[in-house]
Amino acid sequence: MIITMQNIFHGLGIALITPFKEDFSIDYEALVNLVNYHLDNGADFFCILATTGESPCLSREEKDQLTAVIKRIVNGRVPILKYCGGNNTAAVVEEIKTTDWSGIDGILSICPYYNKPSQEGLYQHFKAIAKASPLPIVLYNVPGRVGVNMTAETTVRIASEFTNVVAIKEASGNLEQVDEIIKNKPKHFEVISGDDALTFPMIASGAVGVISVIGNALPKEFSRMIRLEFKGEYGPERKIHHQFTELYKLLFVDGNPAGCKALLNDMGMIENVLRLPLVPTRIETKQKMNEILKGMRI
Repeated sequence: MIITMQNIFHGLGIALITPFKEDFSIDYEALVNLVNYHLDNGADFFCILATTGESPCLSREEKDQLTAVIKRIVNGRVPILKYCGGNNTAAVVEEIKTTDWSGIDGILSICPYYNKPSQEGLYQHFKAIAKASPLPIVLYNVPGRVGVNMTAETTVRIASEFTNVVAIKEASGNLEQVDEIIKNKPKHFEVISGDDALTFPMIASGAVGVISVIGNALPKEFSRMIRLEFKGEYGPERKIHHQFTELYKLLFVDGNPAGCKALLNDMGMIENVLRLPLVPTRIETKQKMNEILKGMRI
């Protein structure tokens, strides 16, 4: 029996990066400092071991160790959303059934990539996951990465039939689709922005927060922007949003998380190291971001 669950992932969620040393091993000291920095500067929840965390380049043992360290630092102060997804439905279901979910508050699961299922295939995929999951599920729609878009109709169908599916991280870039989901969704289901640049209009439309890349480096500023908008203070919020506009573009021009790792490196918080096939952002991009940071007055 699937019981109705509530979404607790509101406000600023940090799509947490995985810091590496120059030898490509995980830098746990930097990770501890980074998570505490986020907690001290307005993070409302963490999204761990997903795209920004370079999860495809982590071993199962590394993922388990990272999870343990993050849980220890957070210590229940904010919710943790952990990624578990893939394009083999049976394998995802098996991972859900065999994982220790203690200390984790929800599961983020992506639309299957590469094999490009139909809308019915997407529905059946998430139906199997919903039936297997002991935790609330946040769907993840990001057609630019997976090659298929989950329509508003399919999203609402899944949310209406499975009450442990509590939200969607919407990164289609289609505001009309976001509006359709918000307009037709069941009461327990909510929308979370999956795109930093569209967080302002999405919250204005009824989204309840963001899973943010830029929040890794600038959690205080981005959190303030979100809180102002929740209060209906659109003037000051819009000013912050416009100050971020150029930074949004530069963060992703050389791939994610190359941009936010470059920012964090400039701030002295991590080494500027990614695991292949990802590589550090170009020097000219890094310099442009650094100039923008110096000129920001928030």
